[in-house]
Amino acid sequence: MLRVLTMAISIACIVSCCGPVIFDPASTPDAGDRVERVEPLSWWVGMKTPLQLLVKGEGISSFDVTVEGGSGVKVKQIHKGDSPNYLFVDVIVAPDAVAGDYWLVFSDGTEIFKYPYRISQREEGSAGRKSFTTADMVYLIMPDRFANGDPSNDASRETAEKPAREEYFGRHGGDIQGIIDHLDYISDLGATAIWCTPLLLDNEPEGSYHGYACADYYHIDPRFGSNRLYREFVSRAHAKGLKVIMDVVTNHCGTAHWWMDDLPFKDWIHVFPEYTGTNVCFSTNMDPNASSYDLNLQESGWFVPSMPDMNLDNPFVLKYFQQWAVWWAEYAGLDGFRVDTYPYNEKGPMSQWCAAVLKEYPDFNIVGECWTSSIPQLAYWQGGNANRDGFDSHLPSIMDFPLQEAVCRAVPTDSQAWGEGMTRIYDCLSHDFVYHDLSKMLIFPGNHDTDRIGDVLKHNPDRHKIVMAMMATMRGIPQIFYGDEMMFVSRDRSQGHGGLRVDFPGGWEGDELDLFTAEGRAAAGVNTDGKPVPEGQIADLHDFTRKLFQWRKGKEVIHNGRTMHFLSRDNTYGYFRYNDTDAVFVYINNSRGKKHIPWSHYAEIADGLYDGRNVITGEPVTVSGSTVISPRQVLVVEFKRK
Repeated sequence: MLRVLTMAISIACIVSCCGPVIFDPASTPDAGDRVERVEPLSWWVGMKTPLQLLVKGEGISSFDVTVEGGSGVKVKQIHKGDSPNYLFVDVIVAPDAVAGDYWLVFSDGTEIFKYPYRISQREEGSAGRKSFTTADMVYLIMPDRFANGDPSNDASRETAEKPAREEYFGRHGGDIQGIIDHLDYISDLGATAIWCTPLLLDNEPEGSYHGYACADYYHIDPRFGSNRLYREFVSRAHAKGLKVIMDVVTNHCGTAHWWMDDLPFKDWIHVFPEYTGTNVCFSTNMDPNASSYDLNLQESGWFVPSMPDMNLDNPFVLKYFQQWAVWWAEYAGLDGFRVDTYPYNEKGPMSQWCAAVLKEYPDFNIVGECWTSSIPQLAYWQGGNANRDGFDSHLPSIMDFPLQEAVCRAVPTDSQAWGEGMTRIYDCLSHDFVYHDLSKMLIFPGNHDTDRIGDVLKHNPDRHKIVMAMMATMRGIPQIFYGDEMMFVSRDRSQGHGGLRVDFPGGWEGDELDLFTAEGRAAAGVNTDGKPVPEGQIADLHDFTRKLFQWRKGKEVIHNGRTMHFLSRDNTYGYFRYNDTDAVFVYINNSRGKKHIPWSHYAEIADGLYDGRNVITGEPVTVSGSTVISPRQVLVVEFKRK
């Protein structure tokens, strides 16, 4: 006689939940008998992405699968993994399918059991959502170090690492609620988009605070919050005019990921006889002289010992990551992705990954971390680039590391030697002809993996203003790291990442210093390294940055205008952003002496400009050859153009 196991779901739970239900097998009667996991957790009617369920359960590969309930949903094909504990089930969700609660029915001829699965109605207009563009300023947050809005979740029974705020590489307790609590601060600063470093479960025994060693791709780390809280965060951010960009990692998982004890396929990850790290040789992807040996090490070697390298050449792995990205975009209402360690992935499958996301959301923006100093190699990774080998990544946006490096080498120096100082910025931008789309380049002075710009500039507030002015006025999409608006510096630079990823003062109960408030900034007498700063300096830097980025929101000429710049060899730099009706002039004196603006040199664009206004002071201004700029100062003037 057939034994039937039916997993009950309470009507109250289904009715009370907003959006797709996330069924938790651990809390469902008899679920542990056979089905441990089904991913994606839910799906929608009207999606273009084919649905392939990963099902994990002891001996599950010996079962057939059908679907009960509603109409328009059925099993197309079943695939077995190398492990007997996995099934991959292709499910057809017809365009006219009935949204609702279905059952996955498992049967092997002697036993039948069911597992609940929800197919929801897709939100109207979801596919046409807009993404982040040059009109935005992206505020990068490392959640563990930003604000602790809920101390009760600092530790959990399900996770290995406990809080240790005093440790550089320990968990400090920041969370999603802390970000929600400070959305007004972020919006008031002039930011229009938030990029958080990964919030998914990272269950490594140490160093888990950064989130880049994922242990579960479908659940938020409980020390940050929950899936529902993450979706609430996105909704609240949208209500404040803030977009949300999710940081995703397709190249590697963490050694604590649940599948590492039982891989679905032997080649689910890249496996070597002994630990083999990547050679980090990105040039093998486009070098016509590269060996297959070097290319294989580049894309198959592990990032670090705690981060197993995913094998995207396995079609089931690729499908898993494609629909995982789509699931989060749909479930949470996301506005974009940032892809970590992009060139470490196999480039062909990642091109397919990008194409799949864009097929579902044609206007979605995805920015890849392509960390290289080589401008031609960086350009290679942007979708649509005319690569000689015919490769198209379909990756819309790239991070402008060459410009970041130029800024960090140009601004801190007084040198007027050939090729030094601000000439580096000119030289970097002179290569813009290489790029396919300048509007889809993320520009930044630093992030969670680089030195803090405050450290690079040796705590110099005048030079810090120069950098902020460039970020607000140059081509591309600006991004600043949390605290850059006040020249945060490393707590201890010798500690590397652990030292630069400082806590935001005021984000924890009991903090003596609160830099989220105007009063706290005005009273601040120390920086994040505990060293004294002049009274009012932190408030001045914040207000300068805020003024620029609030102004930038409405400046079409900055969002989409052209650039004209002028060479000098005296550690100054002048450039214009312009269109047919408007112009913005930026003059940087990064030298130790006063400088007259060489206005006559700019006649080809300066003639015909009128109604000049100083962007920072708001006062009318006339610029001429007699205009003097003091040492290490920046002038930003907006004009009308005849």
